[in-house]
Amino acid sequence: MSRQEPAAALEPATLIGRTWVTRRGVHVDRIACSWLIRRFIDPQARFRFVDAKTHQPAPGELRFDMSDAEFTHEGDRCSFETLLLHSGFAEDPGLSAIAEIIHELDIADGKFGRPETAGVGAMLSGVCAAIDDDIERIARASDALDQFYAFFSDRKSSR
Repeated sequence: MSRQEPAAALEPATLIGRTWVTRRGVHVDRIACSWLIRRFIDPQARFRFVDAKTHQPAPGELRFDMSDAEFTHEGDRCSFETLLLHSGFAEDPGLSAIAEIIHELDIADGKFGRPETAGVGAMLSGVCAAIDDDIERIARASDALDQFYAFFSDRKSSR
């Protein structure tokens, strides 16, 4: 996936009631983005999974983790980090910890070196190996991401 320049800032209210579009076969970054969208941005969000090469954006859609998306890799950030930044949740310590883990799994540059990364990666890979349906993958992984969020949010320091 190509890295893009930062997208224009969107007001958090403009993120609600949209259809969120990404590539089929969700894995680490797209699963985490979907969880963030449903858990923190818009609990009623709708998702579409498309062939990124042939998809033509429609009104009301927001794309993530795909070429020319509103929320995708920017600079050295993965899509989850970009979405976190532009949705106004970047200061949340639980989400910041998860962002570092997702960054490590998606970009693998050793930037954060979080000890939880391998375990989260194994869990997400297990979900993907067991389930083909994108919505079901997101649902199963979301349960675990909720637990990680509770863990990191409850700690005095997320490091």
